[in-house]
Amino acid sequence: MNYWWLIPTLAGISYALTAILRRYALSRSLLDIPNGRSSHSVPTPRGGGVAIVLTFLAALVALFAEDLIAQPIFFALSGAGALTAIVGFLDDHGHVAARWRLLTHFAAASWGAYWLGGLPAISMFGVSMDLGLFGHLLAVVYLVWMLNLYNFMDGIDGIAAIEAVTVCLGGCLLYWANNALDSIASPILLVACVAGFLCWNFPPARIFMGDAGSGFLGVIIGVLSLQAAWVSQELFWGWLILLGVFIVDATFTLLRRLVRGDKIYEAHRSHAYQFASRQFGRHLPVTLSVGLINVFWLLPIAFCVVYYRFDGAGALVIAYVPLVFLAMRYKAGQLEGESSKN
Repeated sequence: MNYWWLIPTLAGISYALTAILRRYALSRSLLDIPNGRSSHSVPTPRGGGVAIVLTFLAALVALFAEDLIAQPIFFALSGAGALTAIVGFLDDHGHVAARWRLLTHFAAASWGAYWLGGLPAISMFGVSMDLGLFGHLLAVVYLVWMLNLYNFMDGIDGIAAIEAVTVCLGGCLLYWANNALDSIASPILLVACVAGFLCWNFPPARIFMGDAGSGFLGVIIGVLSLQAAWVSQELFWGWLILLGVFIVDATFTLLRRLVRGDKIYEAHRSHAYQFASRQFGRHLPVTLSVGLINVFWLLPIAFCVVYYRFDGAGALVIAYVPLVFLAMRYKAGQLEGESSKN
């Protein structure tokens, strides 16, 4: 089976499903109403990410039926993704207590890590480490963090979708550079599913992704990056580099809020990208900047790791340092009152 014909098909179905979901959200008054912690100013339907969920899960079934994806990868992606999307969908339609959401997130991450086999031996600065059972636990924590950071970073129009498209396309290029063409199908089909939704979510957004979509993307991309680690450790470092914007902003903001003693489960708008969007007065420049950073800064470094075998950990430091400075420049983790005084 040649799966390339699925790309335009999935994009078209995702686009149509997003339109249907928008109409559904409007009829049920499933709207994000602007408040003091919002980054938008107009009531906007939410839950459009379900289109990504349904189309990508269908794509996985098609790949599995034609023996184009290995059984462990299929179960890891479909199981972890579906479980995450279900709890996100319920939260979008009402409220699921934080402890139950987190418990479900750990269950989904554990499922994904189990089918992948945890984290393989990796090399950092020339030192190879096989972490054994701790590596499995680390893989679970990593997937939970990826799931939640993607939710945290889905705060302005188009940013989460642009991140998914550019990171996954970059991942496909890395697979090509590593001669691992068998691994391209999943990320390229995910790009198609996200692209159909992005047509509705591009600034100014006509529908938001919602927790079902953002959590789903976070855990799916996390699983794809762990899968890459089993193909080649250089590919794993490459994926981590490509995800730098989201990882640095979310982690820097979380650590700063923890140090200050904030309740980290409460909604806020103190991420660097949120401060930047307020400074520019609109979302489009920030969303496009994320895509440009991914393509013209992070992707070349990741490519050098995979193709020229640069040290992955060293390259990651080089890639992340300017992102840390950007996070500091745009006051990541600061309270808005503190920011205005600086």
